[in-house]
Amino acid sequence: MVILIMSLMCFCLAVAEVKLREDQYTLDHMCVFGMYNYLHCDRWYQDSVYYIDQHERVMHLDITLDTAISKPREVFRLSPEIKSCDSLVCASMHFTSPTWAALSDGTGKLYLLRTSKRGPNNIEKWEIMFQQELGDPFVIVHSHSYLKESTHSIDVVLLKTEKDESNIRGSGFHSAVDWLTITCANNEGNKYEVSRHRTLHGKLAPHYAAVEQDGTGLMIASGKPFKFVQIDGKSVEEQKVEKMDTNQRKEPVYHWQQTDEDLTVNIQLPDNTTKQNIDFQLSPGHLQVGMKGETAIIEGSLYSSVDHGLSKWTINDNSLEIILFKNNKGVTWPQLLIGDRRGEFITDPDQASQINECLLNLVSEELNADPEKDKPPCNASELEECDRFPDDTASLTRFDANTLKATHVVNLSSHQYLFTAVVDPAEMPCFCLRHDVDALLWQPHQKEDNMWEHIGTFNALGYVQASKREKKFSTCAPNYSYAALCECFRRVFIYRQPTPVQSVLYNRKEARHVGQVAKQQVASLETNDPVLGFQATNERLFVLTRKNLFIIKVNADISE
Repeated sequence: MVILIMSLMCFCLAVAEVKLREDQYTLDHMCVFGMYNYLHCDRWYQDSVYYIDQHERVMHLDITLDTAISKPREVFRLSPEIKSCDSLVCASMHFTSPTWAALSDGTGKLYLLRTSKRGPNNIEKWEIMFQQELGDPFVIVHSHSYLKESTHSIDVVLLKTEKDESNIRGSGFHSAVDWLTITCANNEGNKYEVSRHRTLHGKLAPHYAAVEQDGTGLMIASGKPFKFVQIDGKSVEEQKVEKMDTNQRKEPVYHWQQTDEDLTVNIQLPDNTTKQNIDFQLSPGHLQVGMKGETAIIEGSLYSSVDHGLSKWTINDNSLEIILFKNNKGVTWPQLLIGDRRGEFITDPDQASQINECLLNLVSEELNADPEKDKPPCNASELEECDRFPDDTASLTRFDANTLKATHVVNLSSHQYLFTAVVDPAEMPCFCLRHDVDALLWQPHQKEDNMWEHIGTFNALGYVQASKREKKFSTCAPNYSYAALCECFRRVFIYRQPTPVQSVLYNRKEARHVGQVAKQQVASLETNDPVLGFQATNERLFVLTRKNLFIIKVNADISE
């Protein structure tokens, strides 16, 4: 029998909670600052957690015995003057590597700290290696440390909400993502400075933002698209939309057709062009075609993936013909390259006649005076929260660090974003999406042919979590043996993966034997304080309130 064992740690000083001000009234402010997780789990050293108390001290706790926890120990202290800041937000931190950490004081100041090797036996305090004022207050979303060309670099991703005077019809604010690269500036390794500062803007706060392990790309999942607006303090020039004169229409750069299984692209080439002059590059999600030594004729992300092994190209009469085989057969592409309008789609006559036949039943020569007759009206109030989906603009985008262009875009309009979890601290964080009633866990990679890998499934969690109206935090174990939801007050819900049952069970409705059962459990906290932090490890759940830390041992087996 699997039971829950709960222990409690009481603090002398409360957690440094920062509540929203009157001018922080938008949903973005609530998502970025109001719902912030004040409990920080060191994924490099399991069962080590940190929080910041009201004396601006970074306090460390770790599990000493099976159910015992050490007393809070100070490892770093922020300046006490931050309390006088009028625009103060919650302090935030992220563990960059086994020996580095990034810290924000909530006033707009960023610290990079050398921590030496952390863990239960480490008693050394953290050393400041970099500190800089960056303007408006922010929270740290992600950071990663790496070596490139023998130079130590740290990439940090920051998130903040800024006033937007141009957003008249909306909330009057936008979300800003700052992507900083901080490098070692001397051979001694004791001086670090910002080598590159990139800023992106979006209308809504992103669900997910993380930098790749070597700093070559940034991934963002959001309800509205993000774009680069500043590079190292200089504004990025807006791409001017070319106004096409109807009397002087430009010839399309390429023509393309499609069937259910493949696409055909034709590009006109200069006279006497041979195969040796062509620069052709194709991957499952990207196409680049041009003349060697010249700017590419077409380049960009394909609308969907193709089988680059079967795809081919030939030259006939100064025309380059490319045949691409779809991986998702039967899917109609509205465009060949995402955002590229220089091509012209040619409709096949047979396809056009088939479409017209399919639409015949939708038109009539007689006007229907009462179109709503015999059709029951749709009552939107009857829809549950679990029946709703994100906007059509919701997407997961990968940006290249050098070109600043989106290299991969995945539409998330039918997949609700559920939560972010860390499975391997050396990799980017995982994200969990709803697929029908289930929740699927995805691990991002740098590999272009396997950029998002499905690593785990939580059966029916997509439907269950939608019924938790008081839910504040969601997470899962690094080995995805269970998922957990935490409400604003008191209750924690644990959903385990299916495990074999000792006794034989029989499902009468489906007329079959049941060999595995997924167990669900509820833990009730003995406190009336709101939950401020929530973290999960393979063995334990940590729940933080103002003056208490609850430790729930999840995987405790007791034989009946």
